[in-house]
Amino acid sequence: MQCIRVGVIGAGGVAQVEHIPNLLKLHRQFEVLGVYDPSQKVRAFVEEEFGLRTFAELDELLAMPLDAVVIASPDALHLEQSLAALARGLHVFCEKPLCYGAQDVDELIAARDRAGKVLQVGYMKRFDPSYEAALKMLPGTARTLRYISVEVNDPDAWPFIRHASSCRGDDVAAELIASTEARQREQVDRAVPGIDDPNAFRGFVGAYCSSIVHDVNAIHGLLDALGIADGEIVGAWLFAKGEGGQGAVRLLNGQALWNMVHIATPGLPEYRERITLYFDDASLELEFPSPYLNHQPTRLTIRTGDGHTLSSRDIRSGYEEAFVEELKGFWSAIVEGTPVRNTAEHARRDMVLLVGLTRHHLAQLKQSGVRP
Repeated sequence: MQCIRVGVIGAGGVAQVEHIPNLLKLHRQFEVLGVYDPSQKVRAFVEEEFGLRTFAELDELLAMPLDAVVIASPDALHLEQSLAALARGLHVFCEKPLCYGAQDVDELIAARDRAGKVLQVGYMKRFDPSYEAALKMLPGTARTLRYISVEVNDPDAWPFIRHASSCRGDDVAAELIASTEARQREQVDRAVPGIDDPNAFRGFVGAYCSSIVHDVNAIHGLLDALGIADGEIVGAWLFAKGEGGQGAVRLLNGQALWNMVHIATPGLPEYRERITLYFDDASLELEFPSPYLNHQPTRLTIRTGDGHTLSSRDIRSGYEEAFVEELKGFWSAIVEGTPVRNTAEHARRDMVLLVGLTRHHLAQLKQSGVRP
């Protein structure tokens, strides 16, 4: 079995709790040569906790004899770090969102094609065993689809990682933080010109791009399985000072509606994430646990009716961990040439919708004069 030499860029929460432990677990597929992070505290933690070599400068890590990188840095750094890795001929696994706008994704697609390397986006739900089963067990068709519902309430990771050993990098230089924020502002302005409302800005980068983007990607996969084209945005609103986001998309020329909503609940330690598809005489529901609760299966429920009787069944197709399976998929795409499941083109499609929702919100905001 060919072992891929990998470097990790960014060692924050998702890298500490998921990516680094999972790469080490997959030692037959990956050899971790080093980890870059600007926080001295985080580097010391990674060295002690995982026994890995760390780097204070990205170029030092990229100078190692790597085959690939896993990027888990702040979102605004994904573009430049992915470009730097591809320019060095490295395969790239990058956390979502890949970029904020289609123009930046197009730049990465061109760089990927020039390099002839794999570029995979961290949409782990596509590797969830229950999601994979749902794609094969849809109880209806495009002709009978009526409604798609996405509902998420999320306190963030804190209740679900308290049992894990982790370190917060609160010693990063103020100049670097300011530089990253400036990059984010520049990229968001390029994706959504005129986004001058601070709550809308916060909602776009947070509720939309950091959270509900996962569900947008999952729904796009389900729509593809049904043979349904992208729809028309008919509603969007960012609320709760940017910690909530809603969107509505008309599908099939108005035959069906897709409604989505995400709300952060920082003081309510409960995570709920449901995707439900309703057909004429059936429904399919996916209820996801917090992604940080490993090997907790997503509940897949299919309900059918004959006009009088309801039949319901839960399907459990395995306990594989989606965060692990996406890394296996990355390895397989590099070594075995299997198709990349989460491509930059998929990310582009997702961001086009989220940018469209944000623009719709801004238009409504301007029309109404109401502040969310």
